[in-house]
Amino acid sequence: MSLSIADSQNKVLFDEAGITFSYYQDYYFPQLVRYTLLYLSFLLLNFRVVPGLLRKEAMFLNISFVVATFLIVGFVFGITDTYAKNYLFNMYNNEKETYDNIFQGSFLRAFWLLLLFGLYSVIKYSGLYLLSNSEAIQSKYRMITRDGLTAFVVWMVSMFLLLVFEADGEIVVFWGISGPFGILLYCYSFYTLIPESLRKKKPFITYVVRAVLVMVISLVPVYVIGQFLTQDGDTALGISFFNIPFQLLITVPLSWVLYKRQMQGNEELFVLKKELGRSNANLDFLRSQINPHFLFNALNTLYGTALQENSERTAQGVQMLGDMMRFMLHENHQHRILLSREVEYMHNYIELQSLRTSSSPNINIESRIEEVLRESYIGPMLLIPFVENAFKHGISLKHRSWIKITLHCKQDTLYFDVYNSIHAKQEQDPEKDKSGVGLENVKQRLALLYPGKHELIIRETAEDFFVHLTLRL
Repeated sequence: MSLSIADSQNKVLFDEAGITFSYYQDYYFPQLVRYTLLYLSFLLLNFRVVPGLLRKEAMFLNISFVVATFLIVGFVFGITDTYAKNYLFNMYNNEKETYDNIFQGSFLRAFWLLLLFGLYSVIKYSGLYLLSNSEAIQSKYRMITRDGLTAFVVWMVSMFLLLVFEADGEIVVFWGISGPFGILLYCYSFYTLIPESLRKKKPFITYVVRAVLVMVISLVPVYVIGQFLTQDGDTALGISFFNIPFQLLITVPLSWVLYKRQMQGNEELFVLKKELGRSNANLDFLRSQINPHFLFNALNTLYGTALQENSERTAQGVQMLGDMMRFMLHENHQHRILLSREVEYMHNYIELQSLRTSSSPNINIESRIEEVLRESYIGPMLLIPFVENAFKHGISLKHRSWIKITLHCKQDTLYFDVYNSIHAKQEQDPEKDKSGVGLENVKQRLALLYPGKHELIIRETAEDFFVHLTLRL
């Protein structure tokens, strides 16, 4: 039977110790047990323990799982090493000393694997958070771009792989320093170096000269960090000097190419906006051909009939529906409207939905919407879609449901929260496979109307949906 490199090396150690090597007993079965245990431990920690710890659920139980996993892995590794490293029994004075050495090494190995899994979890969840909230982060910190965040996540993954495969220490330190430096240089180039260089006669040469100047200035801090990590002055000096050509050949030209590509994309977006403006003009023309008087006269007739028949709830619903449709026809197409009108529309929508659900005791609808006292303006239909989405996905006549809506303004900033339950759609529901009402559209409109002036946070679990919007009016 042909042997792999690993078990061939193991066999050499057995031969040197004068012990007969058995492929299945001393290599195959110990490795099978180890990898099976590691796989099961990963499934437990990754899909059961860590999510529970993040949600702060059953903390004592989940921490107990972590400790138990460490002890079991260390103990099983120790037992399998008594077979896989049987040659050690001829290298120590007695069996006790051999067992102490084997089990000490196995628990150290288990602790190292636990640290690697912790690093993996940090990279996984921080990466997901950064990428899913990249727009909010970029709107708050203009220097940080989505490409920069993506590069940072890739750097964390690459560092994890270098540690897992036990790469050379100098390579790990170099990449640990040069990676973040390159990402910072990329963001700084996008934010300052390239835009300022484009005003010069020779923009690319000016940009390269300024980038080289930044890298020369960075020699000292890179050296200090390298000295701290390696405790070797020569290695730190080599890393700091090698960092310059590395960034000059990779980061500097890559930043220039990506920035020019973004400029080209912005120009194409401008052309598309012009075409969209023409389409909106055609839509406005078609809208102007619709005479809404017949519709409102019909609603007024229904409203009067409901009052004559003492159907006050029906009359109230017809009146609110008429106000909402008047808002949709006359104000929705404007670039800016009074915030008070948007809030009034929201009030009518909530009240109209409450009429439909008021007979269900399992449905709780709470709204704390402060009255808008000052004349503030907002893009139309920016808040309503979140409320519509809450009623669409958060209300079930068969299960306990809740919707909580809050809105208040402080100085020139609006704070808006929508929190609701989530229920799976029935198979016969025609909208079962449809997504939220206009949420993607609202995100795009916020990015266009309020660049750098808004923060949108959306959190969704299997049971609830939460939206937080902060908007500088």
